Amino acid sequence: MQVHRNIDEIPSIRNAVVTIGTFDGVHTGHKKILAQLKDEARQVAGESVLITFHPHPRKVLADEKRPIQLINTLDEKIELLKRQGLHHLVIVPFTKQFSNLSADEYVNDFLIGKFHPHTVIIGYDHRFGHDRKGDYRLLEDYAGRLQFFLKEIPEHVINSITVSSTRIRDAIRTGDIHTANQLLGYHFFFAGEVIDGNKLGRTLGYPTANLGVNEEEKLVPGNGIYAVEAEIEGWQSKAQTGRLKGMMSIGIRPTIGDNKRMIEVNLFDFDEEIYGKTMRVYVKAYMRPEVKFEGLEALKGQLAKDEINARALLNP
Repeated sequence: MQVHRNIDEIPSIRNAVVTIGTFDGVHTGHKKILAQLKDEARQVAGESVLITFHPHPRKVLADEKRPIQLINTLDEKIELLKRQGLHHLVIVPFTKQFSNLSADEYVNDFLIGKFHPHTVIIGYDHRFGHDRKGDYRLLEDYAGRLQFFLKEIPEHVINSITVSSTRIRDAIRTGDIHTANQLLGYHFFFAGEVIDGNKLGRTLGYPTANLGVNEEEKLVPGNGIYAVEAEIEGWQSKAQTGRLKGMMSIGIRPTIGDNKRMIEVNLFDFDEEIYGKTMRVYVKAYMRPEVKFEGLEALKGQLAKDEINARALLNP
């Protein structure tokens, strides 16, 4: 898959079959559209083209105090889309200037001028151009005059995707990882830098890597204890192959009276210094809510039970 970030340098694309969307999560619903996109491209001996926008249009246009929360960072989305076997991914910088294109300018100068599509596959409710005045009917009119084919993604597919995206975000926020992973079609993951902590886990016999997630838009699971797998940037061992296994705590650590929300990962059979490295965490299963214990000994006893449970979940 070729990734294009400069819309002024789009190469000549043979019989471009184009779709447009955010595709946050690249989940099972999205994959139905991508399958249709690839199938249409095969039928006309063309190339599949997915156009997406960055940053998310809502971040540029909406007056929101809270940052939008997304299932994927841009790099994660690119990685997931590469697995889908597309020919081209075009990342359009979404700016105020771009948003001010009229619907006619959007079609003539952007869609037709940059991509010369053979076929455009678009949702029945797709809106574009300044004040979202462009719609499917306008594209139908242009398709007849400019001789490209227009195919509609049915309402039930679009609604299914919208519902799935909302359900996935809600599930991640509330710790319902089972639902999120089912709808995604893969295990939800996020990454963070290993930062210094207070070393309490080490004194309890369960050293943890404290993670700082730098992408403010990236969704992180709700508070609780999880079974996870992890990859560490630049780390490999002859003794251990594949992902590391462990358990993760997200929350405010009520037993020690710390109200700061923390992400802590205890990796099994692992005791190396990895400060400053990036860890990617694959969230496999939710185990329990965070609980306030009577003291550190009670907490330590529960951690031993959590480890047994997590190992069983990760090694079925």
